[in-house]
Amino acid sequence: MRDPVAIERPSPTLTLIATGIGVTLIILDVTVVNVALERIQASFATTVTGLQWVMNAYTLAFASLMLSAGALGDRLGARRVFVAGFVLFTLASLACGAATSLAMLVAARVVQGVGAALCLPSSLALISVSFPAPAARAKAVAIWSAIGGLALAAGPVVGGILVDRLGWPSIFFINLPLGVVGIWLTLRHAPSVVHGAGRGLDPAGQLLAIVALASLTVLFIQSGPLGWSHPVVIASAVAVVAATIAFIVVESHSADPMLPLALFRNRAVSGSCLVGLLTNFAFYGLMFVLSLYFQVVKGFTPLQAGLAFLPMTALVTVGNLVAGWLTARYGARLPMVVGQAVAAGGYLALARIGGDTSYVAIIGPLLAAGFGTSLTVPSMTAAVLAHVERQRAGIASGVLNAARQIGGVIGVGAFGSLIAAYGGDLVGGMHLAQLAAGAALVLGCIISAIGLRPRTVASVAVQECR
Repeated sequence: MRDPVAIERPSPTLTLIATGIGVTLIILDVTVVNVALERIQASFATTVTGLQWVMNAYTLAFASLMLSAGALGDRLGARRVFVAGFVLFTLASLACGAATSLAMLVAARVVQGVGAALCLPSSLALISVSFPAPAARAKAVAIWSAIGGLALAAGPVVGGILVDRLGWPSIFFINLPLGVVGIWLTLRHAPSVVHGAGRGLDPAGQLLAIVALASLTVLFIQSGPLGWSHPVVIASAVAVVAATIAFIVVESHSADPMLPLALFRNRAVSGSCLVGLLTNFAFYGLMFVLSLYFQVVKGFTPLQAGLAFLPMTALVTVGNLVAGWLTARYGARLPMVVGQAVAAGGYLALARIGGDTSYVAIIGPLLAAGFGTSLTVPSMTAAVLAHVERQRAGIASGVLNAARQIGGVIGVGAFGSLIAAYGGDLVGGMHLAQLAAGAALVLGCIISAIGLRPRTVASVAVQECR
């Protein structure tokens, strides 16, 4: 299958920039929304539960469609699927900014999540094709992550400025020019390669995945305000279990499974996916509650709240680059274990802050949380790509990023529910959330140490090619 759009001049560097813009939009859409939560709440007169849906509508669609999107990229071509996702995401951003009700905003966020799901696994597949040498690929993944890190660092500040000066819709409108540039670069300079044109899709598996993850989202968001004994919460729990079991049965018997279960026979892949889930559970869940803490408890403006996140996000780019060097030289296990240990220390230290804690006392834990996370993410990505055949890079990256987004869904839902369970006592609920985040990353350290061997990514790839 040939791509009908002619490539002006294939360029690995410009392909990396285009994919970097894609991940920038995806990450910006999380961080800028966090600092706008208080204004969105005031605009639509909603509760913390409503804000959770604004956040999780995006991540739910993102996570539930990631696996099919990875397979679709392998089937139709990573460039074609990447561009389609870019276009959809950009148009949905326009709809988000134009929303006049909470329901409209949540619906547009779902469409944004669909676009993000199409973009992310295909972006990593494009990098894998553009940089075939293992060491070069590890560095490219690190740069890709560092570009995303810049977005993570700039997002709260840019979002704060936009919300203060132009209102919350502007945080979505900023995606439009970036989207146009990224689409143009991809069409003109990204390679057009189709690895698995003969693979079929898996509608039954996809439907069950959506049911399971949607039920999981309802379970964690509604458990706080309704309580665990409420019929809606109990029904959601039953649906999660039933859909998950059915999903495993379907995937194990499907000729073209959306999620090839054989991937998890490799300890490096299964371990990295679980670590990805735990990392996003901690990071995005905590960003959600800290955004409310800074604006509701401390009384910060959106811009001040954005600046307050800088210690947590400013070192992300540095950490990504350090992780790329460490991974290429020592393998993925070292930066993953060290990164999670450092981040866990930061999260546990944050469990001691209160309403009267000075901001200066919060800076150290925020630095540890951000730098530790930035060491972990590119390393787990490189580990997964090194342990699968290149033609399965799309589905493998989809599995990893689906796991990460599921972690984000659980984190935002669970941490918000802890606040609701405390009767609106944000500080008390936040303390439990921070303890849960620290415990999750301690578990991640153990999984990384057991699941990964102390070998370089390059040596893994060489041995698998023999």
